[in-house]
Amino acid sequence: MEEQRKELVVEAPKVPVMGPGHTFGTITEKISAIVLTRPTSKGWIFGFAISFMGLMMLLAALSYLFVKGVGIWGINIPVGWGFAIVNFVWWIGIGHAGTLISAILLLLRQSWRNSINRFAEAMTLFAVACAGVFPAVHVGRPWLAYWLFPYPNTMNVWPQFRSPLMWDVFAVSTYATISALFWAIGLVPDLATLRDRADSPWKRRIYGMFALGWRGSARHWHRYETMYLLLAGLATPLVLSVHTVVSFDFAIGIVPGWHTTIFPPYFVAGAIYSGFAMVLMLAIPIRKVYGLEDFITDRHLENSAKVMLATGWIVAYGYGIEAFMGWYSGDRFDAFTLWNRLHGPYAFLYFSLLSCNIFIPQLLWIRKFRTNSILLFLISFVILVGMWLERFIIVVVSLHRDFLTSSWGMFYPTRWDFMTFFGTVGLFLTAFFLFIRVLPMISIFEMRTLLPEAKVHAE
Repeated sequence: MEEQRKELVVEAPKVPVMGPGHTFGTITEKISAIVLTRPTSKGWIFGFAISFMGLMMLLAALSYLFVKGVGIWGINIPVGWGFAIVNFVWWIGIGHAGTLISAILLLLRQSWRNSINRFAEAMTLFAVACAGVFPAVHVGRPWLAYWLFPYPNTMNVWPQFRSPLMWDVFAVSTYATISALFWAIGLVPDLATLRDRADSPWKRRIYGMFALGWRGSARHWHRYETMYLLLAGLATPLVLSVHTVVSFDFAIGIVPGWHTTIFPPYFVAGAIYSGFAMVLMLAIPIRKVYGLEDFITDRHLENSAKVMLATGWIVAYGYGIEAFMGWYSGDRFDAFTLWNRLHGPYAFLYFSLLSCNIFIPQLLWIRKFRTNSILLFLISFVILVGMWLERFIIVVVSLHRDFLTSSWGMFYPTRWDFMTFFGTVGLFLTAFFLFIRVLPMISIFEMRTLLPEAKVHAE
């Protein structure tokens, strides 16, 4: 038995899931101090101020939109869907990594998720909130958006259940609800820890109220773990279903470039691709600013990079199938769509998309790039830009030249399109800055479970 134990220690991965030398006390102190005792830094105030300015820009753009209507955007005939739907799909995709890390990796017992799952779950909620802004204001009469829900009414006005817009409402609302419950339940033990360690009476009352009377008894832990696993089981299918339903917005249409069965898996892979890119763009600055390199280690960066590399190849396969079917199907409209992407007025964006999503991420095959935080941050940013360009190509380039040459047109975004988009970025970052200031961004009790594993790696 002793020889087997030594053999297992020798074969253990060289990169630990958490830095050595930690105890229950040091883990709790380091994470809770960021919220309770660490003073608000000037860097946080500056970043929050910039983000809040973006949020105010969003409010200004939406206020003007409510006064003037969607005509202030660049949408026209035939491009009736512009930045709003592009950004909606982009933001929904970003939220997928949080559910994947929280639910699927939990069920697969991947311990490296414990350092990044908390802020990834928060990222999911904030991204879904940003995504929900666009269809809500794109309907033309947002004050009647409640018609989309099948609420009991005396006028017998029911939604059109054959409309993909209705499918989005149910899929995204379910996704947001399960993600919020999963995030809130996971916070309960840590909120109790903050309640017990807080010096201020009002902090103890607030954290205690949301801790739901948690005392850490065996009965509490049993009920908590049961509910956490049930929610993980409910959230796991949502990783596949939500972006599949979003892809149906396009796949059931007869527009050339949309009517293809590759869209559901292609969209899901692209969502995880962009979601992990956003996770890295948040994790890398966080670990540097707050000195969390011993919690968010190189192993987390490398594993996330490997997931991006794998999903990037699935996305590349989707691009190849689109091009192949445009040629092999013999449909002249699909063939023209492919030609238009390569040689039309938006060709530069299409080649930029291929560079950002296929060619540049191939650097992740090199381990030095997967573990270099600066290079990984830049590659993640490039992937996010590429995934936004992908949605732009799918929506705008497919619509601006369809069946009849008499209906061809161009889409030129206005400053209100850009203000709304960058305003949602401000909304996302504002919410995230507040989150890392008032709640533990890393799960305290889940990090404690890694101590035995960390000691084995240290040996």
